[in-house]
Amino acid sequence: MGDVLEVTEIPEAPPEVQETSEAPETPEAPETSEAPEQQAVPRVRRRGRGRTTLLIATAAVLGVVAGTCVGYLIQADREPTELPSLSQPSLPQAGGKGPQPLSAAQDRRVRTDGDLRKLLVERPSGARDTTSAEGVDGWMGLDAYADGYTRPTTAYSTLIDDEFRRAAVTSWQTGSTHSVLIRLVQYRQEDRLAARERVADEHYGEAEYDTDSWSVPGTGDGMAYVRKQPENKAGYLPMYTAEAHAWRGDIAMQIFVNDSRPITKAKIMDLAERQMERL
Repeated sequence: MGDVLEVTEIPEAPPEVQETSEAPETPEAPETSEAPEQQAVPRVRRRGRGRTTLLIATAAVLGVVAGTCVGYLIQADREPTELPSLSQPSLPQAGGKGPQPLSAAQDRRVRTDGDLRKLLVERPSGARDTTSAEGVDGWMGLDAYADGYTRPTTAYSTLIDDEFRRAAVTSWQTGSTHSVLIRLVQYRQEDRLAARERVADEHYGEAEYDTDSWSVPGTGDGMAYVRKQPENKAGYLPMYTAEAHAWRGDIAMQIFVNDSRPITKAKIMDLAERQMERL
């Protein structure tokens, strides 16, 4: 018969060999926070985006510069165009005839900057001039004016703060006891209305006495006062007093009347009205 294929049995490996024939365990790779592929890809993308942005920005700047140059060349070759007319209608002209300047009689500032003594009311005929006892040639300096107050030192400082400029004065006496004193006190008034403030202080002072009072017409807040009770001093006759205070512009008016007999409203009001009319 034909050849017989012999099968040879392969002997089994011993148990020790079987256990060692298993593939050895692969050692674990060290843990990393991020895979290598994930680190490489962002780097490439960031580098590519920065270059693209730079190219776009450069192109934009070159485009603006080129457009500006072209626009300038086009505008330079054009003829200038006239501007549209204003919507406001033209104002009528005075034809070269402006307002006429005020005369010296009408311009109050011209009069008050001149000789202030000429604005004082005139003394009545037959009255005795006593102005020399109040000032020098009709003028009162700062020292003499401050001495008329009960506290001259304080008054002196206050008058300096009030920007005292000058004071014109007139006074006279009729009979043996009737006397009149009138002052025009002028201030520079660069910072405030000192004339008005001084008159307001006089009004405040008169409120301490028992008086009859009346408004001086045409003066706003000008007032005239007649004290009801006379002043009594030993060795002297009782003396009645009346006052008037008003202001106009930079001038404060002060009128004082003394008499041994009561002073009427008509007397003090007549003096106040005539003096203010001259201002």
